[in-house]
Amino acid sequence: MNKIDIHTHILPHDLPSFKDKYGYGGFIVLEHHKPDRARMLKDDGQFFREVEANCFDPKVRLAEMDKMGVNVQVLSTVPVMFSYWAKPEHALDLSRFLNDHIAGVVASSPKRFVGLGTLPMQDPQLAVQELERCVRDLKLAGVQIGSHIKNWNLSDKELFPVFEAAAELGAAIFVHPWDMMGQDRMPKYWLPWLVGMPAEVSLAICSMIFGGVFEKLPKLRVAFAHGGGAYCMTLGRIEHGFISRPDLCAVDNSINPRDYCGRFFVDSLVHDVGALRYVLDVLGENCVALGSDYPFPLGEAEPGLMIESMDDLMPGTKHRLLCETALTWLNRKHSDFGIPLFGQTEERTSV
Repeated sequence: MNKIDIHTHILPHDLPSFKDKYGYGGFIVLEHHKPDRARMLKDDGQFFREVEANCFDPKVRLAEMDKMGVNVQVLSTVPVMFSYWAKPEHALDLSRFLNDHIAGVVASSPKRFVGLGTLPMQDPQLAVQELERCVRDLKLAGVQIGSHIKNWNLSDKELFPVFEAAAELGAAIFVHPWDMMGQDRMPKYWLPWLVGMPAEVSLAICSMIFGGVFEKLPKLRVAFAHGGGAYCMTLGRIEHGFISRPDLCAVDNSINPRDYCGRFFVDSLVHDVGALRYVLDVLGENCVALGSDYPFPLGEAEPGLMIESMDDLMPGTKHRLLCETALTWLNRKHSDFGIPLFGQTEERTSV
């Protein structure tokens, strides 16, 4: 079956010293300490993560995609690069650097890659400006944003112009957790990634629903990472709170949260067959797309393997999860990538 992976991350091979450029620290640098490996460090030397060549070498990435049977990857930056804490003009400059890089990778293999930009969301006016450049000039499919922006949740009125511009431009939005809530209380056991990330995604979904973003912008196409996090598993509680305490929950939008199932997308990265079945029951197969978090260890090592292993899913359903939902969210066609319609012979191309 054809596979489009909507959740993958990429970095340039080299990052300039943003600390030297902007005059203050906190930014990520890459230290290529071994062949085909690099350390992601804060510019004060603090270790963040080690990455392999598949994170910064498109040729290695293409070879692994062929080995794993992935036709297309949707590329986005690593969320730590958002830098929402930086001065807006510097975040814009950093965003332009990263977006130009992703656009170049896409241009080198347009049948295999789709690009999502990043934005200086701490300044919505600058964010709209860069969003327009991403879509109109760089021909990216949309943007990736964080689950919150400093002290703003995605329901805050300051951010609405960005969503409004995305709807007008037809840009897809991918919401990824970052800067996880409560991480200061979770220093051990990798808990910010195991506990905080699912909560962050549910926060983002609830914020957009309760804040009326989806209601005001019905054409907006938003996908949330990690299967929507904790949202589907706690929707009963969310709905009950909305019904029992409308004075607290329904202050900006009077529509039941459950009515928005089918109005947004999630990726398939839930690591559990039973959980994926439940997500499909809640949201529907038209709203779930393959996402692996490639090339990181908390992702699915072989993208789409869990979907393919589910014998209770019809072939057409598997095909939708692996390919068709992604095309809908991206507003792309099969022919854009040389992908045949379901049931036809596949002719994968390396460019």
